[in-house]
Amino acid sequence: MSLHSDVRPAAAAPSAPAKRPPIPVKILVSGGFGVGKTTTVGALSEIEPLSTEAAMTSASVGVDYAGEGSEKTTTTVAMDFGRVTIDESIILYMFGTPGQDRFGFMWNDLADGALGGIVLVDPSRIDDCFVALDYFEKIGLPFVLAVNSFAGRSQLSLEQVRAAANVDPAVPVVALDARQREDVKRAVLTLLQLILSRARAA
Repeated sequence: MSLHSDVRPAAAAPSAPAKRPPIPVKILVSGGFGVGKTTTVGALSEIEPLSTEAAMTSASVGVDYAGEGSEKTTTTVAMDFGRVTIDESIILYMFGTPGQDRFGFMWNDLADGALGGIVLVDPSRIDDCFVALDYFEKIGLPFVLAVNSFAGRSQLSLEQVRAAANVDPAVPVVALDARQREDVKRAVLTLLQLILSRARAA
């Protein structure tokens, strides 16, 4: 009888394919001073959002105006940052821009690598969004115009806001309450669909 067994060892089971890491998607949340950028990022972020809020001082009186009836006492001096997992394949990173013109020097750095943006609009102060609109159009960044609800301020229909902002017909205009997670989620998904359709067209 042979000392060597005729039984061969079982073949190793094939290993499962390596799981791909999620794709990071960076977007900007922009708009005028006091329009709700920090609130928007915080409403959706799954982590405690990083915020560079500082107390407003008397030096900002007459310069930073958040609209009639506002109780805003702080202002973003650098950026807001939040993160949300869309699904196993996409992680979204949200960067909120500062709203004042004097912090505009930061925008190029914040926009680096961004795939799209949300421009928030206060319907009672539409002019305040023009800086963000002009910047996004200049760098060719796809964006969604999101009309934030403010109690006690003048309200306009989405079509009235579109006409007043004079944005391209292809730009989605949506309504939201920046405090409501589901509203912000819908705006973000609208932006992601816009980014995807542009990528396919290209």
